[in-house]
Amino acid sequence: MDSAVLLDLLGNENRRRILRLLATKPCYVTEISEYLDVSPKAVIDHLRKLEEAGLIESTTDDQRRKYFRITRSLRLEVSVSPYGFGAKSAYPAKSSLDMSGRCPHLSIELPDGSGVGPTTDLADLADEFSRLQDLDRELSLAQRWVQGRVEDTLSRIDDRLGTEADSRFFAAVLAALVETDGTPAAVAEEVGARERTVADALARLADVGVVAREAGGDDGPDRYRIR
Repeated sequence: MDSAVLLDLLGNENRRRILRLLATKPCYVTEISEYLDVSPKAVIDHLRKLEEAGLIESTTDDQRRKYFRITRSLRLEVSVSPYGFGAKSAYPAKSSLDMSGRCPHLSIELPDGSGVGPTTDLADLADEFSRLQDLDRELSLAQRWVQGRVEDTLSRIDDRLGTEADSRFFAAVLAALVETDGTPAAVAEEVGARERTVADALARLADVGVVAREAGGDDGPDRYRIR
C-alpha cells in the first residue's frame, strides 16, 4: 500500500480508534458507533474508506448483521529527522521465507531453520511467541541505534561541508566511491542521480579535501577516491 495514502487514512483519530477496536475483535457498526460515541452514518463513512484501502473487510452473520475485521497485518514506519523525512509500509513476510544470508549484519537463531514449526502444543506456541516478542524488542533497539549512528555520521559530514549541504546525498556519493570505479558516470548510476550533479558533488568533496581526483588518461574520465 502507498505510504502516503496510509498516512492520510490514519491521520483521522476516529479511524485510528476503529482500527484499535477491530484489533481486539470483529465488530458491527452499532458496536463501533457506541465505542466512538459518534453517529452510525459517520462510522459507515470511516469504514468505507478503510475497506476501500484494503485495511478491513466485512462479513455477514446469521442475523444478517455486517461485521468488520482487519484484513491482514501491515507495518508502517515514519522517519522524521533534520536529514530527511520518509515513510514506508510493508506486509509481514511469510513464515516460510528463508532468512539465510538475507541479514548478514544480524544473527537470528531459528529453532528449526524456518521460523515457527508445525507444533500445535500451546506451551510451545506460547514460548515461541515470547521469544519473538523479545526479538522484536531487540530489533527495535538495534534500529534506533543504527538511526543514531546514521545521524551522527551525517552531522559530521555537515561539519566538513557546511550545514547547507545535502549531507545524505554526499554520504551516498562517498559510499558509491567505495563500490564503483570512481568515475562520475559509475557513481551517478549507483546513487541514481544525474552525472552532472554527481560531478559537481565530487568536485566539492575534492575542494574540501575529502576525496582525491585522478586525471583520466588518453581522454578517459577522471576518477575519484576517498583520501
